[in-house]
Amino acid sequence: MNVSSRFDVAGFGVIVTGGASGLGLAYGEVLAAHGARVTLIDVDADALAEHTARLQSEGLDVRGTVADVSDHAALDRAIDEAADLYGRLDVAFANAGIDSGSGFVGGWAGGDRPRIEDGALERYTDERWNRVIEVNLTGIFVTARAAVRHMRPRGFGRIVVTTSLAASKVEPAIGSAYMTAKAGARHLMHTLALELAAYGITANAIAPGFFVTNIGGGHAHDPDLQAAVAREIPMHRVGRPDDIKALALFLASPASEYITGQEIVIDGGWGLGIAD
Repeated sequence: MNVSSRFDVAGFGVIVTGGASGLGLAYGEVLAAHGARVTLIDVDADALAEHTARLQSEGLDVRGTVADVSDHAALDRAIDEAADLYGRLDVAFANAGIDSGSGFVGGWAGGDRPRIEDGALERYTDERWNRVIEVNLTGIFVTARAAVRHMRPRGFGRIVVTTSLAASKVEPAIGSAYMTAKAGARHLMHTLALELAAYGITANAIAPGFFVTNIGGGHAHDPDLQAAVAREIPMHRVGRPDDIKALALFLASPASEYITGQEIVIDGGWGLGIAD
């Protein structure tokens, strides 16, 4: 039995929050490359313009819309406009996220990870906590809410949430609000999946480990940091956006129609422990 047709997303209407860089851009690229019509939503107007122009020059149906997921009215408008333009909304990647600043230890790997006073609990401000929760958790709720308004009447939809290995594994180099938001996003995905299953809408999550993206000021681009982290990953390398594209296509396509409420970790085995 040839199942390749089950991965067909040609003509699908797709939105991606946080779509101008990193994993969000990778989601948009792979869906557009397979014939979907994609709207990238991001706060970075310059990056949006650059990448939409590049993808359009490759003959792909991609557009960019500037919106902050913490501006709920603006996000609603962006999603509604995409659905109206396409006449449908099939897939919503709830991906936008921000870094939460330093954690209580310095360094991502190795045995010498000093305590960082700026990341200590008693120095964690309300402003820092609230901003991370608003973008990384509430932003997913608002994205899903807006998308389902278009999906439920059609009896079809895919919601794909970007969580993190940090949803289940405490990483002390990251501020605690990040882990809290990602764990909340995972359980929100479970709630969405249970409510929406009867309407032909699935909700699943992709949980990346250490990937080379621009989040946190782009620290992951540092070759020395990559090498240090890779020593603790069983596959002995860090992840890159291309590694996540096939999984994104699968979860967005009819191939995954009987899968809902699942978080798929993609981390090279990092969460399992150190092997050698």
